[in-house]
Amino acid sequence: MIRNFVRVNLVALGLLVGPATAEESFIVVQSTTSTQNSGLLDYILPGFEAETGIDVRVVAVGTGQAIRNAVNGDGDVLLVHSKQAEDQFVADGWGVERFDVMYNDFVLVGPKSDPAKVKGSTDIVAALTAVWDTQTPFASRGDDSGTHKAEMQHWQATGIDPTNASGEWYRETGSGMGATLNVASGMDAYVMTDRATWLSFGNRGNLEVLVERDPRLFNQYGVILVSPEKHPGVRSAAGQRFIDWLTGPDGQTAIESYKLDGQQLFFPNAK
Repeated sequence: MIRNFVRVNLVALGLLVGPATAEESFIVVQSTTSTQNSGLLDYILPGFEAETGIDVRVVAVGTGQAIRNAVNGDGDVLLVHSKQAEDQFVADGWGVERFDVMYNDFVLVGPKSDPAKVKGSTDIVAALTAVWDTQTPFASRGDDSGTHKAEMQHWQATGIDPTNASGEWYRETGSGMGATLNVASGMDAYVMTDRATWLSFGNRGNLEVLVERDPRLFNQYGVILVSPEKHPGVRSAAGQRFIDWLTGPDGQTAIESYKLDGQQLFFPNAK
């Protein structure tokens, strides 16, 4: 936690992103809050850093913001979870090539009293429709993150626009997953979260997992080298080395071995 706080604030101060050096002794990775909140990167990065001598400095924000940061040249590698947006990032020339890294899934959590009566359902669209029908409090990240993008795709499938009730039963936090879960816990609200963040979240209050195992809740992560043609300052050699490690045997084994209370949070699937 302290390590990531220092990294993020150094980047905010403009001390990490600069011209590439011959040594390329560090890289900046624009990543998601789920990789931070879950503890994954703090677990796997020391292995890469010890092996290569390359320091990895992480900026953990929502996927949408991470992509915008990368477009602006504020980073060398993008590690996020919204495949459509990632593919567009590459198609627009901002990234070199996208690679699958790992996956987990999203879950819908909510109060144990379950006023929408969705517990045990494996149909996220039907569950959201029930939340709408009962006007039960729902906390949304509302921040263009990968989780928020996925949530809105499921709302779109219901034919309902929940933002019409923004500020009423539908609350948009504009914050990361941990902060949004805190809001949901305080409100006894429904909320969609990635499973890894949920498993590592401490302030659950009356919340529990109610809807899961719908194939539409699949959550894929990808990694992309920021284009050195668009941004000549990109540390492309070190960045590619990180990608090769992350998608290779060492990185994939490290991801697979990360567990919390005996539960695996991410499942490697690099090709």
